[in-house]
Amino acid sequence: MAEKQINGVGLWRQYWCIVLCIYLQFNSIAVAILDPVDFLALQSIRKGLDDFPGSNYFASWDFTSDPCNFAGVYCDSDKVIALNLGDPRAGAPGLTGRIDPAIGKLSALAELSIVPGRIFGALPQSISQLKGLRFLAVSRNFISGQIPASLSQLRNLRTLDLSYNIFTGAIPASIGTLPELTNVILGHNRLSGPVPPFTSKSLTRLDLKHNDFSGTLAPNSLPPSLQYLSLSWNRLSGPVYGLLNRLDQLNYLDLSMNQFTGTVPGRVFTFPITNLQLQRNLFFGPVQPSDQVSIPTIDLSYNRFSGEISPLFSTVQNLYLNNNRFTGQVPGPLVDRLLAANIQILYLQHNFLTGIQIKPTAAIPLSSSLCLQYNCMVPPVETPCPLKSGKQKTRPTAQCNEWRG
Repeated sequence: MAEKQINGVGLWRQYWCIVLCIYLQFNSIAVAILDPVDFLALQSIRKGLDDFPGSNYFASWDFTSDPCNFAGVYCDSDKVIALNLGDPRAGAPGLTGRIDPAIGKLSALAELSIVPGRIFGALPQSISQLKGLRFLAVSRNFISGQIPASLSQLRNLRTLDLSYNIFTGAIPASIGTLPELTNVILGHNRLSGPVPPFTSKSLTRLDLKHNDFSGTLAPNSLPPSLQYLSLSWNRLSGPVYGLLNRLDQLNYLDLSMNQFTGTVPGRVFTFPITNLQLQRNLFFGPVQPSDQVSIPTIDLSYNRFSGEISPLFSTVQNLYLNNNRFTGQVPGPLVDRLLAANIQILYLQHNFLTGIQIKPTAAIPLSSSLCLQYNCMVPPVETPCPLKSGKQKTRPTAQCNEWRG
């Protein structure tokens, strides 16, 4: 009798062991199954998009298998947390179609990117439902319409890249209030209106080039955390002296091809900038760096700067001062550095300069370019100039208060 009881207990233990193993196996499978809402959202996204000829991105999107193994789909537990649509390899053809509004159902999504391709239509308003989204990049497609103001609900958003599309209208002012923004890249669209203030204290990159923005920039409209600022090829106007004075962390500054006015603060030339582009504006007044300039490339051409050229520019490698109203002598340190091949480009044409201390027999290094034509002097050396400089070697004496023949 006791032996039967022992055998019965053993069978009972085996039974429960089998049940437990089946439960654990079933439970592990259940954990691996994608949330049905996310599954259906991916199906809708797939229906709205196709591979552009030559692309094979969607080959792995077989919905009879685990979507978390699809190309560009990244999951955490049963939720999609990142979606990178398209083949990321350079030169890949990309995708075509529209972004389905069902994308807003991926409630745990933190990253959304689409490679360059032929995506068209509007950016779905439903993206604003992705409260945890930190990275949104859909550049180099054909997405049109206005930037949804509802994106301002994405309070965790750090990167917003909608560049190289055909967005129109203004940047919603509410987007500028997003507290975590680090990168805003909206260049090469058809955006217009004023540039709204950006208040994020972590903003390091603002790229709005090649649009149709207009209006002025208030001195406190951009945070001093900025390291990269490109506003070129717009219709922005007014002074920027107060604004630039605050942005002492900049390592790239391009304000070219606008209608900015006023003077430029001398301390800008002490910022850790590698490329300073201020050409083709309406800046005026003297240019007075506060210390020796270490910026490799500076372009101040096609403005209304005046006064004498500072010798503190002698350490610049590529210096474009042409088409301004500079007067006086070309500083000797610039000439010395040019002849030593330390200055590669020195463009001084179309100013009111009256002299340069250089021998007519001086040999300009082959690696350097000097242009002096159309000033209030006869150039002492013959050097090739850009074709757009014209053929006149000197400025008419009637335009010069002082003339050196």
